[in-house]
Amino acid sequence: QLVELQDQRAGFERQGLNVAAVSYDTPEIMRDFATRKNITYPLLSDPDSQMIRDFGILNESMKKGTPFYGVPHPGTYIVNPRGIVTKKFFENDYRERYSSGTILWQTSPQAVREGWQEAETNHLKLRWRASDPKARGGNRTALRVEVTLKPKMHVYAPGVQSGYIPVQWTLPANEVGKSTEPVWPQAKIQNLKAIREKAPVYEKQFTVERDVTFAQQKPLEAIAKDGKVNIESSFKYQACDHKVCYPPVTIPLKWEFAFEPHDSTRVPADLRRK
Repeated sequence: QLVELQDQRAGFERQGLNVAAVSYDTPEIMRDFATRKNITYPLLSDPDSQMIRDFGILNESMKKGTPFYGVPHPGTYIVNPRGIVTKKFFENDYRERYSSGTILWQTSPQAVREGWQEAETNHLKLRWRASDPKARGGNRTALRVEVTLKPKMHVYAPGVQSGYIPVQWTLPANEVGKSTEPVWPQAKIQNLKAIREKAPVYEKQFTVERDVTFAQQKPLEAIAKDGKVNIESSFKYQACDHKVCYPPVTIPLKWEFAFEPHDSTRVPADLRRK
């Protein structure tokens, strides 16, 4: 993730957020890594894991007396100018973690202006984007779909009753990774006077999000074709106006990521922890 932070550093700084990383590695190890990977933001050494303990994130599963004892549970904190943690991003499995792009997006959604794909029908405009251009094993990336309905149109929200067709964002299970369920916004309750019913609907504009955690590096690399990893899904809706409900429409959605393996290069033997 240190390399990802370098990739996303400019985006964080545009939002007024400086970037730094803390590790239990020695200054010599961190200097070697920063030089090799061209890391230009501060890498802070906590060789006795004192700061790691102060934050309560020491990985106690590591055996004492081994070179790995002292590592933290990997995670990210967002800290305001007063030193108060405003957000944190941690996963239970150290092999899985929020990508830097996802953290930037969830912290400052306005930072994401480019890279959208678009589609338009008679009833709405759709655009979709991922928080990251690259797929790395175990990374958790965010997918977002934004819907802008045309005037006088509405669609039915999930959970609608009485046989109405709700909006659906389908992402079939696949080897690329595992996905969360879509997070739908709160719907408006519309009073359908003509049939004396009420139903949850979306009008004007709404956004749906879900996360995908990529498979680990080796299986993900086996899936990648020509250095690319694809996620395919579909968005289905039935639009209505105040008089007519139109036939359902399904829009295919596709995300393409450049596969990038994690760095597995070890530091020189004379710098390693004994």
